[in-house]
Amino acid sequence: MLGVSVRPSAHSRSLNFKSQSNNPVVNTTKLQTSVINNSIHSTAKTLGEHIAFKDRAFTLEKSTEIKFPTEHFDHYRRENTNPNTNRAFSYLIVGTAGAAYASAAKNGIWDVIGQMAPSADVLALANIEVDLSTIPEGNTVTIKWRGKPLFIRHRTAAEIDTAQNTPLTELPDPQKDQDRVKTPEWLVLLGVCTHLGCVPLANQGDYSGWFCPCHGSHYDLSGRIRKGPAPLNLEIPPYKFVDDSHIVVGLAD
Repeated sequence: MLGVSVRPSAHSRSLNFKSQSNNPVVNTTKLQTSVINNSIHSTAKTLGEHIAFKDRAFTLEKSTEIKFPTEHFDHYRRENTNPNTNRAFSYLIVGTAGAAYASAAKNGIWDVIGQMAPSADVLALANIEVDLSTIPEGNTVTIKWRGKPLFIRHRTAAEIDTAQNTPLTELPDPQKDQDRVKTPEWLVLLGVCTHLGCVPLANQGDYSGWFCPCHGSHYDLSGRIRKGPAPLNLEIPPYKFVDDSHIVVGLAD
């Protein structure tokens, strides 16, 4: 059997080329490439960017600039606007709010102070009235006042004379008798020793006044310290005479 070599003719090659050019796959690829290129250029134009292709690589040169208006916003302003009127209205609002806040703060502070103040029953016990006509001359009575002992002595004429004529140089805490009483006959003292707070005994001691047995402090008939560790005289509480025979302890004149 003879071998036969077959070559395609020029005509047949031309037909084959035409058939390839009419191939739908090739045409679709070209169409997609064209669409992509158009899309890239369109996007670059919208963003204001320039795309330069070189050796399959591209660079972006950004040229987009955002500008803000520098002119006055007169277009957005209301017409016939008086700045003084707006300022006065603002001051009125601020002043009214400040006054309201100040009033609320004042009421709150007064409420707190009112809660801290003593109640009416406590105030009633804070002041006591004493009938002096029930105390004989030369005697001392002890009354409880604000949880502390209160000494009230009806002094005799001899006791008054002794207290008033005592030299101040003999007193550790110098004080005149006239400065410690409202009337010479009546001496009102707080019965607490000025050393460590003990209660002195009446009509005791070297000076016939008060004596503290805890540490040996002696007080005279004016309640002044004469001997012992106590540094000060017995305290005089606030009191006033309502009439000749009644005093109120806890209220000053």
